Amino acid sequence: MYLEFFKLREFPFRLTPDTEFLYMSDAHARAKAYMDYTIWNRDGFVVITGEIGSGKTTLIQKLLSELDDNVLVAKIFQTQLDEVEFLQAVLVEFGLNPFHAKKVELIDMLNTFLIDQFHKDKQLVLIVDDAHNLSPKVLEEIRMLSGLETQKEKVLHVILVGHPQLNELLESAEMEQLLQRVRLRYHIKALSEEATRAYITHRLRVAGMEERHLFAAETFPLIYKYTGGLPRLINTLCDTALVCAYADGQTAITGHVLNSAIEELQWLPYAKRVNQRRLRPPPAANNEYQEVLKDHARALVNVGHQMTRLDALVPALNALAGRMGNIESLLRNIASALDMEPKAGKSESKTLAKRD
Repeated sequence: MYLEFFKLREFPFRLTPDTEFLYMSDAHARAKAYMDYTIWNRDGFVVITGEIGSGKTTLIQKLLSELDDNVLVAKIFQTQLDEVEFLQAVLVEFGLNPFHAKKVELIDMLNTFLIDQFHKDKQLVLIVDDAHNLSPKVLEEIRMLSGLETQKEKVLHVILVGHPQLNELLESAEMEQLLQRVRLRYHIKALSEEATRAYITHRLRVAGMEERHLFAAETFPLIYKYTGGLPRLINTLCDTALVCAYADGQTAITGHVLNSAIEELQWLPYAKRVNQRRLRPPPAANNEYQEVLKDHARALVNVGHQMTRLDALVPALNALAGRMGNIESLLRNIASALDMEPKAGKSESKTLAKRD
């Protein structure tokens, strides 16, 4: 669309995780070093967190692109799974067919595979993106898998990547055993204003920008103000600004063009957007869920009241049952007596006939 107009080879601000455009800030370099250390030093467990759009998935792709054939990786990007589905997903990633197997069979299959490959000197890695969505039961399965080890080293290396909520989950009391297995933890912070400028320049150069300043100096503080230094938001705003400039025939991104892009996106400054999200009431879906829970609770209370009333009727019902038993015995006696009278009549008739 605007490539020829701005003399670029590629679109510089795509939202897809392209490792060629990865800008290694200090934070990203540290997170990448922790991932490398976990794999190459066979040192168990690392947790990487970061805000939405901070570049975590691109970092994973960068790591994967550098691994050799001796490293076997199970990559899990869909985390809305129960423990059985999770084990199946891991086995599929390792090239096995786990379907129609029970949980015990899945665990045995996975453990056998891991130990067999370890004895073949393979490096075994489990990478879970969006790990903040994992349930406690699935995290417990990961803990058990990470416990496979020899006297000197771990069999399976685990990298959990997710939003800051992952840290909150790991800090809960029920995750204490898992947290003790975590060797390294690191949070990828947003870019500073200076790093934001370097990030934009880096991506433009990779995309083929010549030695000229496509973005005016006045735009960088504004970009930082409205994106908070988050790479995905920077990409969105800068790409929108390029589209606006192209539409208006402007060969550079000025403050005026950038403000037009901000208006197109209908953005508030990043800090205000964050505060609004914090003050926002829970989503309607959660409210509906709470109402359903309240309805169920009320129904259970009503059932309890009915059970109490039934308990009060038990003595009366027992007495009634006794009386019914007495009546039943009386009716049987009456029936027996009535049955005897016809037989007695017949005997008397036969006696009189003989006398005659």
